[in-house]
Amino acid sequence: MDLKIKSTAGLHALLASRIVQCSSKYDAKIEIIYEDKTVDAKSILGLVSLAVPKGDNIKIVAAGPEAELAINDLRKIIE
Repeated sequence: MDLKIKSTAGLHALLASRIVQCSSKYDAKIEIIYEDKTVDAKSILGLVSLAVPKGDNIKIVAAGPEAELAINDLRKIIE
């Protein structure tokens, strides 16, 4: 699923922390893809290292029993 970063600060530490907290609740492998980089959505350092600015799109890929639930919750946090 493609999502646009709407936070005025882009994908900053606070947003990354919320993504990690949300992702960690689910039994799913969740990855965030930005440009040519792919990181684990449960890794705050990985997310911050993406340095996604406001308005850019990221892609979320999830697999596992709770993948769909995880994607829906992450969409609410990111958009």
